[in-house]
Amino acid sequence: METKFLEYAKRLQAIAQAGLTYALNDYDLERYAELKEISLQMMSDLSNTKLEVIEDLFKNETGYQTPKVDVRAVVFRDQKILMVKEKIDGHWSLPGGWADVGYTPNEIAIKEAREESGLEVKPKKLVAVLDKKCHPHPPSPYHTYKIFILCEEVGGILGGGMETSEVDFFELNELPPLSEERITRSQIELMYAYHNDPTKIAITD
Repeated sequence: METKFLEYAKRLQAIAQAGLTYALNDYDLERYAELKEISLQMMSDLSNTKLEVIEDLFKNETGYQTPKVDVRAVVFRDQKILMVKEKIDGHWSLPGGWADVGYTPNEIAIKEAREESGLEVKPKKLVAVLDKKCHPHPPSPYHTYKIFILCEEVGGILGGGMETSEVDFFELNELPPLSEERITRSQIELMYAYHNDPTKIAITD
């Protein structure tokens, strides 16, 4: 139930942000500002997070609000998948992160794989564009699309980076504790399906 109301709060926040962008008079601006305050308070209450923290998450949001984009590089060695241990929570994910302005999705996959795992990769195929809310991630203040790109290892040396402490390849039946904010077991199983069937068509939610 709380997750459903968090989704409502996020939608209200997006509507308020759009209103603050396009409103033509002070009366509407005042009402949309109040709606934004209410939506942020709802997020704070539902997530047991201080209001100041929630406000900081959205203070740089301007213009029409759109989903954030998370890009993940999917790299295999035979039947083992590349994973990195996140310093922020001590759990494991696929190399990746928020898309940076000025980079294509493929360039992000290359960049994140290099920075987080030490490997040089070559993007081969887009396999999935998933809406985070449709998968068993913990609740998040952001509406996020996750892009998964199957890549080929072409060089480099395994090693952690600024945000990762360990790097390794794992078989599906030996996965380490997952950073579920970033990746779920069902998503990794889906990546194995694409690895094992090159003809499989990319999917989206």
